[in-house]
Amino acid sequence: MTRISFLLLFLVSISLNAQNNAIGFGEKLTYTASYNMSGILTDLAEVTMETSAVKTSKTTLLRLKCKATTYSKWDNFFKIRDLYESYVNPKTLKPYLYNRDINEGGYYKNMKYTFSHKTKTVKTVQRKKSNWVQKKTVPIGADTKDIISTLYTIRTFDLTNLSSGTSKDFTILFDREEIKAKVTYLGKETISTALGTKTCYKISLGSTNSNTVNGTLWLTADENKIPVYGKFKIPVGTGELKIKSASGLKN
Repeated sequence: MTRISFLLLFLVSISLNAQNNAIGFGEKLTYTASYNMSGILTDLAEVTMETSAVKTSKTTLLRLKCKATTYSKWDNFFKIRDLYESYVNPKTLKPYLYNRDINEGGYYKNMKYTFSHKTKTVKTVQRKKSNWVQKKTVPIGADTKDIISTLYTIRTFDLTNLSSGTSKDFTILFDREEIKAKVTYLGKETISTALGTKTCYKISLGSTNSNTVNGTLWLTADENKIPVYGKFKIPVGTGELKIKSASGLKN
């Protein structure tokens, strides 16, 4: 799993059947992703998260899109052009389609999921260079989601009445593997951000998979619950995610 994939996995959180009152169409969040290089925290990439409406013949879906792009001065060192998308029910954030298209340092991979929640299966298509294609259907649990829809699901969860130390297990499907993890609520903390001083819900994330990521995430303690800051630790190092701007918020 690549550094940016680790970073995105760090962001994912509680998988609950809550109603979405936090995320609307037309939202855009922009972040700076930093990585510890030789003991120095260095800004390497920009991460954007956007939502939009996608109309089908039967309904309107919420498109969740995340892009990661290295700053131009780092492209010769390790160029990243990643795209993650999930098409979900706007009210429940239940995913129907998922697309992951990564191009990192010359390594390319595309993964598509088609969810069948009635049969608890996902049809997957994986592509790499040289026209290599592999199709596989995998079983999933009732609450399993892709990495992007899971990321947004945390914002639908009511954190207002939780006691510090409260935890919740969740499952995401990543590279056709169900990954078990746990989120623990740590209380509130006020921090300084590019959006101003924000009172935030502080959450820790840990995984039972030693090859994934552990870290801490700060969400604004309001109806939007947007991630404004994150610290993560992965097998190859540590890093941070800081918000730069936010627009189109629902509340």
